[in-house]
Amino acid sequence: MKNHPAFSPARFWAILVKEFVQMRRDRLTFGMMIGIPLLQLILFGYAINSDPKHLATAVLLADDGPQGRTLLYAMRNSAYFDFVGQVENESAGRAALARGEVQFVVNIPQHFSRDLLRGDRPAVLIEADAADPAATSNALGAMALLLNGALQNDLKGSLAFLAVTDSPIDLRIHALYNPEAVTQYNIVPGLLGVVLTMTMVMITALAITRERERGTMENLLSMPTRPAEVLAGKIIPYILVGYIQVGLILVCARLFFHVPMVGSLVLLLAVALVFIAANLAMGITFSTVASNQLQAAQSASFFFLPSMLLSGFMFPFRGMPHWAQAIGEFLPLTHFLRIVRGILLKGNGLAEVAGEIWPIALFTVAAFAVAVTRYRRTLD
Repeated sequence: MKNHPAFSPARFWAILVKEFVQMRRDRLTFGMMIGIPLLQLILFGYAINSDPKHLATAVLLADDGPQGRTLLYAMRNSAYFDFVGQVENESAGRAALARGEVQFVVNIPQHFSRDLLRGDRPAVLIEADAADPAATSNALGAMALLLNGALQNDLKGSLAFLAVTDSPIDLRIHALYNPEAVTQYNIVPGLLGVVLTMTMVMITALAITRERERGTMENLLSMPTRPAEVLAGKIIPYILVGYIQVGLILVCARLFFHVPMVGSLVLLLAVALVFIAANLAMGITFSTVASNQLQAAQSASFFFLPSMLLSGFMFPFRGMPHWAQAIGEFLPLTHFLRIVRGILLKGNGLAEVAGEIWPIALFTVAAFAVAVTRYRRTLD
């Protein structure tokens, strides 16, 4: 070693070339290094929006006078409200809010135009799904100014005396499910889905690759077992771990954050089984595709990032562009967040959450089918 220089350009170049060759061969790792920054750039640059607009709104129109229609046109032109239909009564409006079909219900009462022209300050009721305060706060904050300015063109001539009053309309806002706009009521139930996604996918993503790196895969393959039996055997023990996490989070949510739990916890635990299975199936799929634990962990991270950002956990779901919402609809976390928030905050039952369960179940079946197919290929 005494005859060798302290730093050899030739040795340095050999190591440098070796690393580039290894990087070229490990295409998955190289793809992650390029793909994750691009994904973050696209999501944060285009998909994330803290001022959601074009929010689904239903109308209960009991008065079809010109002033009522003027108010609705003004709300639509503000870009905060997209009218998706009319409801027959207040109960139908509440049901649409509970199912998450609409964000607002605007109630124009009977004789609205007549009472307005008389100067009686008719009431306009706006019911909002405020389970996520960030999704409704800006729109509700703009309502008072919007309604006061909407009728300026109508309140002229003999009606000019109404325009000089503080407000010719009595605006009443009912923020349902989270009237005090407590952020923890929205975030803490969402953490239930986020924690399960992160841990379940990551743990099972290492299952097959761990066997391969430890040299025990040959023993596993020599056993008279079918791929579905091996994969199910690796998934089921972690279901118990998932339920332990669910229990801990629910206890902490109640004791420390005082999250209201209006609905059935039994229903929530039953739905959680489907969601846990979906994440375990996704993790085991990554485990069969990856060649080592590093690739498995990178794949799990690549799945977790869009799940957290496009599911409506950190940012309002309806504030994202349509293409981002379409991607979010494929993710199990999106549907589970609607379920857990609906059960805990709104008191939803099976009828209200059934539409969100089947996409999670379908994702579970598809992911498990891919895992079985990939595992069969490793037997060759």
